[in-house]
Parts: sequence; structure tokens; C-alpha cells
Amino acid sequence: MGAGASAISALLCGAAAAALMLRWRGRRGLRRAVAEAGRRRQLALGRMEEAAGRFREQNPDVDADAILSLSLVELSEKLRDGSLSPDWVFYTYMDKALRVTKEINCVTDYLQESESQLQQVKRQKKKDLLYGVPVSIKDSINCKGHDSTLGLVKRLNQPAAEDSVVVQVLKRRGALPFVKTNVPQSLLSYDCSNLIFGQTVNPLDHSKTPGGSSGGEGALISSGGSILGIGTDVGGSLRIPAAFCGICSLKATGGRLSKKGVVSSIPGQKSAVVGVGPMARDVDSLVLCMRALLCEDMFHLDTTVPPVPFNEEVFSSSRPLRVGYYDTDSFTMPGPSMRRAVLETKQLLENAGHTLVPFKPCRIEHLMFAISIRGLFADGCSTFLDRFKGELEDPNIKQLLLLCKAPGWLRSLLSWIGKPIVPRLAKVLGNMNERSVKELWKLHCDIEEYCQEFIAEWRKLDLDVMLCPVVGPAFQVGFPGKLSVAASYTILYNYLDFPAGVVPVTAVTKEDEEELKTHRGHYNDWWDKVFVKAIRGGVGLPVAVQCVALPWQEELCLRFMKEVETLTRRRQGNL
Repeated sequence: MGAGASAISALLCGAAAAALMLRWRGRRGLRRAVAEAGRRRQLALGRMEEAAGRFREQNPDVDADAILSLSLVELSEKLRDGSLSPDWVFYTYMDKALRVTKEINCVTDYLQESESQLQQVKRQKKKDLLYGVPVSIKDSINCKGHDSTLGLVKRLNQPAAEDSVVVQVLKRRGALPFVKTNVPQSLLSYDCSNLIFGQTVNPLDHSKTPGGSSGGEGALISSGGSILGIGTDVGGSLRIPAAFCGICSLKATGGRLSKKGVVSSIPGQKSAVVGVGPMARDVDSLVLCMRALLCEDMFHLDTTVPPVPFNEEVFSSSRPLRVGYYDTDSFTMPGPSMRRAVLETKQLLENAGHTLVPFKPCRIEHLMFAISIRGLFADGCSTFLDRFKGELEDPNIKQLLLLCKAPGWLRSLLSWIGKPIVPRLAKVLGNMNERSVKELWKLHCDIEEYCQEFIAEWRKLDLDVMLCPVVGPAFQVGFPGKLSVAASYTILYNYLDFPAGVVPVTAVTKEDEEELKTHRGHYNDWWDKVFVKAIRGGVGLPVAVQCVALPWQEELCLRFMKEVETLTRRRQGNL
């Protein structure tokens, strides 16, 4: 008996030791893969540096500052009329992107084939809308021969077999995709950090995050290293980085631009609708990009995209708008600058002859807990956690992973215990458990009913568009992982699947910072307190507003964004 017990004990100890050894060897392999990826990245950036340096030596008279100062519309016109060479523009932006990424760590890969594509573009007789325009691409959007890592080590060395449809269309319209940009690990965060490429910082303040998940794009464009970028958005991933970095972006209706070849954070998740869209320094650049993308090539390459070209009549209309607005969703209390941004923009719009109508978003707490959390994690977080099997975990996402990894029974118990103490956290935990197929179908019905309820209120007030906050200013690095609930202003429009964009309208003042000292939040809970810490020290940083339209009305959304931008710039010019 004693000998048998000893043998079993020895076997168990041996098995445990073997398991630990395998885990150690697996992690060592992952770290080697990260080191190798770092070496490949440095080689790619080195090739960029060589190409840019060679061009500078051969063309010492090129005025880089003059090229970089042009808007996309101006640049495009000069490229097409021949007054600017595509070589000048391409290598000027390559050099700038390289210098920028040395400071803020935003470029993850160089698309070297863009150099040969440049030569092909120069030989084309037809100079299309984006002829010769360098474009940056988010990591998760496939480019042939390059990894779409999502910041995950195990996705290294899996180059895409073909370009995503969006990249194919960009190339056919004359654009030159030239770099890929950084993202948070798994994409399900609005920070911008992973263990392969590291932390991207905000170019306006290096202690702040550029936002995410299209954070590398936001940082690169804001700092002048790219004039146009393409990203994706499943909860604010285009809009939050644009707001944090002081640029513009548009999340299109889910089906308006192709998602073929776009890698998702949670494959198969359909409740929160992913939108693809452009990021740029001004609204006219977004418009030009949408004009270029909404073409026969897009409709032919992906027949699931409705063949609806850009509606110039809607965009160019000057009819006064009927604008709904709200300065709080009654879930995430806006910071002083967020609220001021909306109210000042409301006043500008009213002064310009538009009609502003108060709007109250319906049942946001129900949306955030009973719909949003259930929708993303209807399988009990299983698909999301599959991304992390045998994976190194970035510290900035560990809080979410801790909640996801907890057994369902433990989440239910903690939810019950925490209900009177931390009610919002309790509701998050209680809604992360696995749902049956019947419960998932019921959730889909709930989403449809919520959407119809929202639209009914919109129609009742006879609105054209909506003005509302977007979270900001930029958070301190590391804080987005502690504040997923602060995405309430943006994720709403993924569940509704409305087109939504952001426009910077103001900057944080000393008065805003002073007022923040008495900020309490709607719940005065731990998350509300962390929110204050996240945005503290933001004087001078940009603050944006969110502009929204009904599904498939991107042109109206852009027209509204353009009006907000024009009025804001006019006011700033008069100050």
C-alpha cells in the first residue's frame, strides 16, 4: 500500500514537473519569436531608412515641409495635375513616418512592395482619385505577404495570402499602402500596447495613450507621418484614437465598406457590428477616401457590399439640419471638457441656423450590461480566450483576462456578493456567462428591439443627425484597460450600426482641469474615480465631438462633420 502510494505520488510529481517544463519551454519559444519579430521589424525599418536616405541624396531640392503641409485634397490635386511627383510625396512620407515611429513607436511593418507599386502607378495613364497617395494600414487589415498579428505572438509568421478588399481597392484607385501600424493585444482595448511591438504613445503627450485599437494609425496621422489611414471599429476603435490624437475619423455602417480580409478580435461575434473606415487630419480627406472606395471595384470584389456609390447631392447640400444632441448618456459622466465641447458646438450650430433638439439615449445601462457584455461574450468568453491559449499576455489587458478566465460559477457568485457594493462590476460579471442558443437568439431580438426603439425616438423628433460626446481627452497610458465601461459613448453606435465620426473642436483648459477636482460621476464608484485619474493632466490636449447619422447615411454624417469642422475653425480663427 505504502509503495503504491509512493509510486502514485512520484508519478504526480513527475507529471507536474513535466507540465511546468513544457510551459517554460513554450514561453521560451514565444519569447524567441518576439525577439525574432523585433529583428525583422528593425530590418524593415532599416530598409525604409535606406530608401528614404537614397532619395534625399538624389533629390536634395525637394521641399519636404511644403509637401507635408498640404491637405489630402491639395496633395491629390497636385499629384494628378503633375505639379508634384509621386516619388517626392512617397519618399517624403516614408521619411517622416520613420522619424515619427522612432519617437512614438507606431509603425510595425514596412510594405516594401509599395516601392515597385509606385513605379507601376507612375506608368498609369489614368490618374485616379488617390493617385500617388501614401496610405497607412492598421495591423489587423490583411496585406499580402505580411502578418496581421493583432499583437499576438502566435499570429507571427502567418503572412496573408492576399490583400484585403479595402487594400485592393485603394491600390486600384492609385493609392500606395506603405506601412502597417500598431494595435493593442487582441484589439479588444482602446490602449495601444502588445508584447511584440511595445507601447505606442500619444504624439501630443508621451505620458498619454493614443487610444485604440486603431491607435498606431491615430498616432502616425496626428504626427504627420501619414496623410490617410484605414482602421476598424468594434466599440470606438476608430473614433477614440481620433479623439485622443486630435484628428478625424469615420466608422461606416457595417456593410458599407468591405470587411473581407479584415481580422476580427472575436471571430464569429455579430452582436456588436464592426465598421471599417478612414482616419485623416480633416473631414475633406475622409470624404475623398470614401468617394474613392465606394466604386465598382469594391462592389465587384465583395458582392456583399451594396453597390451604392458616394452620394454627392447629400454631401453638398446646404439645407439647415435638425440636430439631436445630448451631453451625457447617464452612464459615463462626461469630463468637464467633454461636456463643454458638445455644448459649445451646439451653440455654434444654432448660431449658423441649424435646429438643435435635446435627445435622451434610451436605457444605456441596459445596453451596456444586458446587451453589450452578453453580445461580446455570449460563449462565456471562450472564443476570446482561444486567442490567448499558449500566448504571452500584455499587462494592459490582464484585468479583462482575469474576468474572462474566472469560471462561470465564480463570476455568478462574485456578482451576487458584489451587487450591493460594486453594482456595475457585479452586472458585468453576471452577464459574462455562457448563453444557450435560445438565449443568444433572444439577445438578437433584444438588440433589434433596442435599435427600433432608438430609431423611433429619432423619428419622433424628426432628426437628421446627432451630436454627442466621445470619450476624452487622452487617457494616461495603461488606464483604458481599467475603464472598458468608458466606451459607452461609442459602442452604442456599433450595436445600432449607425455611421459615426469624430471631429476635434476644442482643447482642455485650466478651468476644465480645476472643475475635474469636484467630478463625481453618475455612480461615484471605483470606475468613476479611475476615470478622473485617467484624464487628469490634460490641459492643452484635444477634445472632440461625435457626429452620427442613421444607417447607410455616411454622406449625411460627413456633411454634418464638415459643418462642425467649418464652424469650429471659423470660431478659432476669430479668437
